[in-house]
Amino acid sequence: MARILVLYYSATGHTQQLAMAVAHGARSVPAAQVDIARVPGLFTEDYESNQAYSEKIPLAKVEDLPKYDAIILGSPVRLGSIGAEMRHFLDQTAKLWQIGALIGKVGSVFVTTASQHGGHEAAILSMHHTLLHHGMIIVGLPASEPGLLTMSEISGGSPYGAGTISALDGLRQPSDNEFDLAEAQGKRVATVAVRLYG
Repeated sequence: MARILVLYYSATGHTQQLAMAVAHGARSVPAAQVDIARVPGLFTEDYESNQAYSEKIPLAKVEDLPKYDAIILGSPVRLGSIGAEMRHFLDQTAKLWQIGALIGKVGSVFVTTASQHGGHEAAILSMHHTLLHHGMIIVGLPASEPGLLTMSEISGGSPYGAGTISALDGLRQPSDNEFDLAEAQGKRVATVAVRLYG
């Protein structure tokens, strides 16, 4: 079995919805065991539109990361970079870096933004830096995914990773295409992890 962790922070529920789709895709791969965990908020004014559901998802612990063969990170994008909550959590992994605890593990990233040009790829690349410093193997979405080539609708996602766009008022929900890309990313990461560690 390859152990996969989908690890996310979500304030309005959009990133959480993609996390569930990523996990669903990963679970479709035989010999993949998938867990989901969330990064805690930093501020008392944090809000979650789906608080009751979120409370069912366990909070992540940095010390648990080495037991996974693959880690798929999800974060909202804020001003072209990842959310402070995810950055704070990743900064705590320095002690794992010191002992090489994540070297050779598979890493992948998905994001949500409020606007079409809100920094999907820039935010994903900013998380890739951390994964590379840990010696992880980065997996994205191949251009062969048909949903990446859609021109009939506004859609998040790129070869760097899945994504969705919430709109400035937060009312837009992930589209079927965005869910499909998230599932495809989860399946791809799980497939690579099983080949390496299953």
